[in-house]
Amino acid sequence: MEAPVLQAEAHCDGPCGVYDPASARIAAEAVQSMTKKMLSLTCPDPADGAAMAAYLNTMSRYASIKEEEAHKCKEELLVLWTDFFKPQHLEANPDLHDTFWHAAKLCSACKVEVSADHAQELMDACEAIHNMFWSVKGRCPLDSRLVRDHDGRRLLRRHPRRQHVANVQSR
Repeated sequence: MEAPVLQAEAHCDGPCGVYDPASARIAAEAVQSMTKKMLSLTCPDPADGAAMAAYLNTMSRYASIKEEEAHKCKEELLVLWTDFFKPQHLEANPDLHDTFWHAAKLCSACKVEVSADHAQELMDACEAIHNMFWSVKGRCPLDSRLVRDHDGRRLLRRHPRRQHVANVQSR
């Protein structure tokens, strides 16, 4: 006797709740933070061997973290692009492919460069993807109006009904 065959359909490849652009944003924040640290680091006198060794050690650690996080960001974005978003999402988001392609290219640029401009562009691209994602999920995307806290850090309102504020840009 054959077991009955059940047919199941899903709007994406994994169960609801698996996909979230937050991990890409967190990685992009780390890229931006390391980029800022690298740009603010002052090179010591090359004749001071100990200071130069400390400088090179710190700079290489910042670079390593920046490159790892840019790679993580790219992987997270590619999973969202290829696994979560479907052809039916293009109607509501006609620039979806361009936005993801540009964000992935920014991840690569941030790996090989030390550019505050590209790091900020990556943050902006992650925010645009975040808004697309939550719009597709039928929820209000984050209010894209950024505000600053008393320390000057950028903050973004998480959900208009909850009035919860989350830090968008670390350090």
